[in-house]
Amino acid sequence: MCGVVGIFGRGNVNQALFDALTVLQHRGQDAAGMVTCANGKFYLRKDNGLVRDVFRTRHMHYLVGNMGIGHVRYPTAGTSSSAEAQPFYVNSPYGISLAHNGNLTNTKNLMRELYQDDLRHINTSSDSEVLLNVFAHELEARGNFRPTPEDFFSAVQGVHRRCRGAYAVVALINGHGILGFRDPNGIRPICIGQRKTDQGVEYMISSESVALDSAGFRLIGDLAPGEAAFVDNKGNLYRKLCAGKQERHPCLFEYVYLSRPDSVIDGVSVYQARINMGRKLADKILKEMPDHDIDVVIPIPETSRTSALEVAQKLGVLFREGFIKNRYIGRTFIMPGQTQRRKSVRQKLNPVAQEFKGRNVLLVDDSIVRGTTCHQIVEMAREAGAEKVYFASAAPAVVSPNVYGIDMPAPSELIAYRRTTEDINQLIGADGLIYQELDDLIDAVRELNPELRSFEDSVFSARYITKEVDEAYLEALARSRNDSAKQDHLAGAEDACLDLRADAS
Repeated sequence: MCGVVGIFGRGNVNQALFDALTVLQHRGQDAAGMVTCANGKFYLRKDNGLVRDVFRTRHMHYLVGNMGIGHVRYPTAGTSSSAEAQPFYVNSPYGISLAHNGNLTNTKNLMRELYQDDLRHINTSSDSEVLLNVFAHELEARGNFRPTPEDFFSAVQGVHRRCRGAYAVVALINGHGILGFRDPNGIRPICIGQRKTDQGVEYMISSESVALDSAGFRLIGDLAPGEAAFVDNKGNLYRKLCAGKQERHPCLFEYVYLSRPDSVIDGVSVYQARINMGRKLADKILKEMPDHDIDVVIPIPETSRTSALEVAQKLGVLFREGFIKNRYIGRTFIMPGQTQRRKSVRQKLNPVAQEFKGRNVLLVDDSIVRGTTCHQIVEMAREAGAEKVYFASAAPAVVSPNVYGIDMPAPSELIAYRRTTEDINQLIGADGLIYQELDDLIDAVRELNPELRSFEDSVFSARYITKEVDEAYLEALARSRNDSAKQDHLAGAEDACLDLRADAS
């Protein structure tokens, strides 16, 4: 999961890019990067860390130009090397910089093709660098010294032919313009907006519409599956469908957890979708517990708050903020190692004892991935004086990893993997556990846009949109994503740092 943004402006765009990346910070807290273009030159700054820490005043003075792209990154499979911070860059043809949200599922085959057939070298293990080189090769094959929008669209068609998986992309082509495009299944979100200034129209391409809102851009719409949008260096916008077969399968987890509630994705208000999730979850609770003894509904902040409020209203009970969140602790299901994860949960949330003491509480979370957080939160509620602790998830059980850009654990580390709801309830130590039904979750989103006929819901259904994701692929993925692999990676990174210190001394 990452966030991308590209801007064509009438003046320097560095501050607008910085602001947009800050708004998209929830999509990636591992690294940030920005590339701008002026006078035929690229200006790049990227590093590990939050947006506010990566870009200092001296960097902002350096990042000049009226076109640029930016990226915020979450590490995949435990990697956190600054060498894999984006955007990436190639100098041929023209000079291209690219940032990407998603994951290619045929990366190894593409690496081999690029090396053996296209004579291109890949410097990192990042699939984003692979995607950049595929696009660059397809564009170079056009052989035009003065490329037209059709040349860029043709190169995107080549990407669609060769790349599998999920990708929402922004690219900056030196001296020519900015480009955005989306995979033919439309899995990861990307949209485009415009704003009018005295100097002319400006454009922004972003992972989420909230970045457009904050900068005063008007949402034009989402890029369709397989669509590309190109803004040339004079500010002319061109759009084209570049894939022969387009099917919209937006990621269902975007609405549950990943996206900000004030975003609109594929015509669906994330906030309203979460209200619908809460309403449908309450219906199931009333069906399974018609004579419930729940006194108060308490959300697990932040993402579940909207759904939890709707649950409380439908049940006719109190809604209270029972946990106070430390906003400076990252998302725990991505953290490597159970020890670090357990410690971070206690640092992340602190109970307000008066909201628990002597009450039967219903805790509502957006989803349950590993269950580590749930178990500790149930313990914290009991320690704060709760008589009974029920637990509800606004999403169905997570039974399978995501292969399209979310670094979820190996299947064996998912609490719902090959377990019943009762098994999970015993593991987390609750007095009762209720999951949202998958059909209800789909309906909660589809009610807001009936044109969405299908979703990428593999984490709940174990059904994958792209054919190459089979048992062998998932087994290889599990080996790279389990906790021991992540610990080995961290140990290797620490050893590398020690070697560097030794060399320096």
